Amino acid sequence: MHEGTHIPKLRSIQERIYDKESAIVAFSGGVDSSVLACIAQRSLDKKAVAVTVKLRSFPESELQCVKKVAREIGIQHRVIYLDEFEFTNITDNSPRRCYYCKKEILSILNSVRQEMGFNVIIEGSNASDISSYRPGKQAMEEAGPLVYSPYIDIDVSKDEIRDIARNLKLSVAEKKAVPCLASRFPYGIHLTKKGIERVEMAEDFLKRLGFEELRVRDHDGIARIEIKGSDMLQMLDMRSDVFSYLHELGFSYVTLDLAGFRSGSMDEVL
Repeated sequence: MHEGTHIPKLRSIQERIYDKESAIVAFSGGVDSSVLACIAQRSLDKKAVAVTVKLRSFPESELQCVKKVAREIGIQHRVIYLDEFEFTNITDNSPRRCYYCKKEILSILNSVRQEMGFNVIIEGSNASDISSYRPGKQAMEEAGPLVYSPYIDIDVSKDEIRDIARNLKLSVAEKKAVPCLASRFPYGIHLTKKGIERVEMAEDFLKRLGFEELRVRDHDGIARIEIKGSDMLQMLDMRSDVFSYLHELGFSYVTLDLAGFRSGSMDEVL
């Protein structure tokens, strides 16, 4: 690895994880958790296990990517399925949804930790997350020392994590965030399996058309498509096909958000 401003922080992460002696890594396959999984594997070897909690609202297309990255890193990997639709405090979709969901995820991770006799759960919240609306943060704080967030502890930003990922030669170094599909619905709109599947199919369709950075927000049957401004003319050229497919999925209206793509847009109205 070449020298850079991030190297002292990388070394600090390695040292902190090594000191834990054994760890479960909360592993989504994104750049944040992949860096931690890679460092944990190198620092702890068989005393590190990556665990992916597969929610129904976690895109199915992502699961194969997650497995591929785990193989690339060489870390032991387990996938555990969680049906969040069994929990009304999640399906009610209040602004506290992520808190309740994170509680269930942490409960599963802690069960694996206990089963394996490991010391801690490591997760990838970073210093760039602090200013954004993240109710799941409270669930991690309530877990106390059982959950360790190296990036928060050492003040590592998203850009620094990507820089470390490049140095570790991880294939996901440039990967964009993939929030759960529940984030496509306004708070207060009840979450259903059918609704989640419809949004997933709509986004998969647009990706097949060549759009990469996008969201399909579901406003009670009205699709609000967010894409980059530079992609809008292409979208308009394809508007007939896009409308036809999304209408067949059950959307009453199909709209293009002129403000363009932005992560977390549902939180703008809080």
